[in-house]
Order: sequence, then structure tokens, then C-alpha cells
Amino acid sequence: MQAGESWDHSKYKFHGLSLSGIRTAIAMPELSLSFDVAQGYPFLLNLKQFFLTHGHLDHAAGVPYIISQKAMNSQEPGKFYMPSSLVEPLDQIMKIWEKIEDHQYKYDFIGVKADDEIPLNPQCYIKVFPTTHRIESFGYTVFEIHKKLKTEYLGLHQDEIINLRRQGLEVNEIQHLPVVSFTGDTQIEFLDSRDWVRKSKILFMEATYLDGRKSIEQARQWGHTHLDEILPRLKEIECEKIVLIHTSSRYSDKEALRILNERIPQEFKEKIVFFPGR
Repeated sequence: MQAGESWDHSKYKFHGLSLSGIRTAIAMPELSLSFDVAQGYPFLLNLKQFFLTHGHLDHAAGVPYIISQKAMNSQEPGKFYMPSSLVEPLDQIMKIWEKIEDHQYKYDFIGVKADDEIPLNPQCYIKVFPTTHRIESFGYTVFEIHKKLKTEYLGLHQDEIINLRRQGLEVNEIQHLPVVSFTGDTQIEFLDSRDWVRKSKILFMEATYLDGRKSIEQARQWGHTHLDEILPRLKEIECEKIVLIHTSSRYSDKEALRILNERIPQEFKEKIVFFPGR
């Protein structure tokens, strides 16, 4: 079991905080993106793309501040991807701030739907998947594009491969590999929405309630996931790492880590990472 507000696995680094009802923003600096924006922390201000899971304040309140800071520092406006139902309300909020500040801002709000693909660079893109919350919500997966030699040509000499290419044969196959998935707030059903989510190398998922202080039914009433729902499904989640976020503020980080250490079966302890909120 690991914990920390900065964490890396494989070649990717993550930085952020997540605490239910208070703040959630997880950045991937190498890709210049963040999943959710909390209240707009300094580590977000130089990023280029922001993927909002839904419009609750603990996930999206920082949008106006990030836009303002980018304008003040003469940066290009960031791109904010979000559920389509959030575009108009956030645009209205920005127009009100423009009146308050007597300043016109540039910003780019882009509505998404399930299965949309958003390019990041020639090797990576984001794919959108549906989640289940009290309001419209989505999760996001970073996919890597890999080119590899087709199985039937493995073991051939380089000259033979070149000759096949000259004959017009395609010797490579393209693989699309899910490497990082992020859910935001959701009920456990997101695991069944798209199979690539369970196969991602790294899965960030909410675990708002960890013990009997709240029941599964109470968690579901507010569109959240209880640890009691996660435990029976650990075997079917094929990810190398499962990063638990959005723990209730009822738990201190120390207490949450203790409960997880007590409740996570030994065979999965190395697979689980706890991301703190404070």
C-alpha cells in the first residue's frame, strides 16, 4: 500500500489532491493535462488541457481562476473538456466574472460524449467513457498508440522486412493501449461501461466510504462508491495499479490508510495506491 500527493508508475507522473466534497485535481505534467481542477491550484496553472468529470464545485470551481491566471500571464487559453450540459452554465459564470472584473476572457469549453476521442499528441489520445453520478458525468482514459511488427514477420531479417514493404505489404500493426483511466465521482457500474477501463495500466477510481460509518445504499444514494463494493471486484480489475481517490473527509489520511491496510486482502496490497486529500 502506498500513499502520496506525488506518485509515479511506469513512465507517468501524477500530482494532486482528492478529498470528497472538498477538492479533486490530478495532474499529468508530461502530457500537460489535469483530470478535474478543484479550486485551481498553482500546479495546474501552466497546463494546457483540463478534463472535467462533472460540475460539482470540489471538481470544477477552479475553472474561472485558471482562465484568469492564464490571461494575466499572457498564456494561451486552456482547453476545458466537460459534459455537454456543463458548457452553457460555465459560460454564463465566465460572463458574470467578465462583468465583475470589467475584462473579457478567452476560453475554450468543449462538450464531450461517451466514446469521443481527443488527440493529445501523435502517440496519445483521450477516450471518454460514461460514469454514473447524480448529474451528467464522464471518465477519461489516456490511450497510447504503439506500432509493432506483425506476428507473422517476427524473426525476419531487416532486409526481408524492407523487401516486403517495397512490395506494398503492411508489416506493422497498430495497437491502442489504455494506460491511465480516471473516473471522478461515480457508482461502481462504471466498471461495466467499457472493458478498456478495467484493462488500463493505471485506474484512478473513487472510494468515498471505507467502513460501516456509511452503508453501500447511502453511498449509492449520492452517486458514490463504497469500499465494500470494490473489494469483491478486485480480481476482475486487470490494472497494474488501482489508485483510490475521493475518500470522505470523515477519515483523516492516516485513518484512511490504516483502514485500507486492514481491509485490502494481502494479495492486492501491492496493487492499491491511496491518493490523499490533504
